Amino acid sequence: MQTCDWQTIVTEHGPLVWKAAYRLLANRDDAADCYQETFLAAFELAQRQRVRNMAALLTRLATMRAIDRIRRRRRRKQREMDAADWQDMPSGAPGPSRRSQNLELAEQLTASLSQLPEQEANVFCLRYLHDMSYREIARQLNIKSATAGVLLHRARAKLRQMLAPADSEKDEVFS
Repeated sequence: MQTCDWQTIVTEHGPLVWKAAYRLLANRDDAADCYQETFLAAFELAQRQRVRNMAALLTRLATMRAIDRIRRRRRRKQREMDAADWQDMPSGAPGPSRRSQNLELAEQLTASLSQLPEQEANVFCLRYLHDMSYREIARQLNIKSATAGVLLHRARAKLRQMLAPADSEKDEVFS
């Protein structure tokens, strides 16, 4: 069993965990919950086994927790929509400004990420949200670099298909 100075770990890696959670969730309260869940999970894991790379573990845990939270949000929203009166629903059409289009794209991408298999979503997030190389992703997820490339290719293809009905500017995300 490994002993850790958790105050130091939280101080050193807290900004990294916050950034990972907030990038995906775009909500302070959800990101704060995810932040706490991440450190709790890391603490519990460190009690059971040796942690070789704390930053990688925390990034992975934060990403997984955030994706789980997005999935719960999506299910809750779907239940609410199923129960709502469709005629009273506000229009989902984007506004005239570029900012609103970007926000809409971000929401659609976030929702689509929650529909991907966990490993594909993790690889996509680590590559495009954390700017990790295939080698870094492979090391963090304990897979081969080629496998990381295949998973990323699958994730991009699925996301491209999920986002296809919307305008063509979304292809920029996958370039």
